[in-house]
Amino acid sequence: MSQTALVPPTPAAERGVAARVLDARKEYGTDAESRVVALDGVSVSFAPGAFTAIMGPSGSGKSTLMHCLAGLDTLSSGQAFIGGTDLATLSDAERTVLRRDRLGFVFQAFNLLPTLTAEENISLPADLAGRRLDRDWVDTVISTLKLGDRLRHRPSQLSGGQQQRVAVARALVSRPEVVFADEPTGALDSRTGTELLTFLRSAVDTLGQTVVMVTHDPAAASYADRVIFLADGAIVDELAAPTRDGVLETMKRLGE
Repeated sequence: MSQTALVPPTPAAERGVAARVLDARKEYGTDAESRVVALDGVSVSFAPGAFTAIMGPSGSGKSTLMHCLAGLDTLSSGQAFIGGTDLATLSDAERTVLRRDRLGFVFQAFNLLPTLTAEENISLPADLAGRRLDRDWVDTVISTLKLGDRLRHRPSQLSGGQQQRVAVARALVSRPEVVFADEPTGALDSRTGTELLTFLRSAVDTLGQTVVMVTHDPAAASYADRVIFLADGAIVDELAAPTRDGVLETMKRLGE
């Protein structure tokens, strides 16, 4: 049996949620003096086909939560699920397969290979996995991101915004169950950042994509369906149908 078959995707109707953690705890350090509690009993679910933003001050645990949800890090205790798959039941190799086949990632750093063209960077994960992409879907993603005339360009020939769009296309072409975005607009100017957020919003609304985004920017968070606020490793508030002003007001209140 192949590795891929060990971690099959769970149909949305059966799993009910795209990702979730139950009583998630993450500690760093081995003794009382050096121990840091990054997550302190967090339980939260992320609905399929929804855009969720995670916010909080530096050290609040927001990136740790995303990394544990995505199988990039492991919990000290508690459970993390992608669909119906408990990540703790997987070996390192199986988690690698799950991340490759079922998840998409967009980071502040574009992480493009400089010697490859935009098109080659977009298809690289599928090529490494030996999987054939759905050409119609790839064309849809490339067209939506307005990359059709940039496919033969290498990263050095692209603007920062174009490089980030290539990274987003790479994350989406395999039709992942969840796209995890960690400060995806952090290295972009405001106009390009707005374009990227507009596309992520469109990917949720028109393509049914599930997006979980860590951000510190209230304007970026306003593109989400829901904002979760963390402080000291715990969820302290939640905001549905957020606006920029609503996010700012919540952040100010939590800060007080």
